[in-house]
Amino acid sequence: MPTTVAVVLAGGRGTRLYPASTADTPKQFRAFGGADSLLARTVDRARAVADETYVLTREAYADRIHEHAPDVGVLVEPDPKDTGPALVYAAHRIREQVDDAVLLCLPSDHHVGSGYRETFARTCDVAHETGGLVTLGIDPTRAATGYGYIEPGEQFDGYATVASFTEKPDAAVAERYRDQGYFWNAGIFAWTPDALLDAASGGELAGFVDALDDPEAAFDAVDPISVDYAVLEGAEDVYVVPAGFDWDDLGSWDALERVLGRDGDGNARLGETLALDAENCVLAAGEGQHVSAVGVSDLVVAAYDGRVLVVPKRDAQRVRSVVDALED
Repeated sequence: MPTTVAVVLAGGRGTRLYPASTADTPKQFRAFGGADSLLARTVDRARAVADETYVLTREAYADRIHEHAPDVGVLVEPDPKDTGPALVYAAHRIREQVDDAVLLCLPSDHHVGSGYRETFARTCDVAHETGGLVTLGIDPTRAATGYGYIEPGEQFDGYATVASFTEKPDAAVAERYRDQGYFWNAGIFAWTPDALLDAASGGELAGFVDALDDPEAAFDAVDPISVDYAVLEGAEDVYVVPAGFDWDDLGSWDALERVLGRDGDGNARLGETLALDAENCVLAAGEGQHVSAVGVSDLVVAAYDGRVLVVPKRDAQRVRSVVDALED
């Protein structure tokens, strides 16, 4: 039997969750309503399936990983260049250390409900049995325009080929995809190191793969690109396994109302908050902070580490522009 190795991605800065997520304290180190951080919860899920677990992160966060996840291996990217170079680099490193591995790749910022263990195990089995690249598909609960979509093709026992990927369609197309049985692309993957490296060698990361004997030079020369664009969309033997659990991407403030639930006035509240005649808001206060909302609706109000964000919920995806402006 192959060795199942979990690769937990924890190098992002989570700019759309500013001010809770910053360059100094990114969202994977925050709890967001749970007892443990998002990173710690992801590692716990990984360990339910994997024989070994690695956390892939950037150098600035490497020394903090064991505070949240003791006894994991830590892989450090020379330079964060999105998921394409990151996951190819992880496959390269783990192939050197673990014989006959199947990699289960998990972002550290997801909400995952019960039932994940069986689905994760099946995803790894499909990767081992087919020798292909496997992505996990989520049944859409709404016509979301911020996610990628997967069109399933030929059906097998508990999985299907991938007929096509589509990134972030408009609302009308997303609704049609939902009706036609497409999946959301959760960014959860399984493959053997050889399968990913071979596929990457035939696409946009070919030069990167060839240069990995000198990782710093390889990362310096490559442009940021997601693994979806760099590898999956052009690869053969790509499969999708339907998820058997509730899922959400904690990528922006409006996701909290889906994960935390709402009070009687439709407000999602986290930390020390007060809502008076306020409706359908997301109110979040970090440790030592307090947020009060009076006579308002459909706002995000978040206070962390002495910084305050106020934005209409409909513009929650624009929060990263705040970070860009502050860094200019």
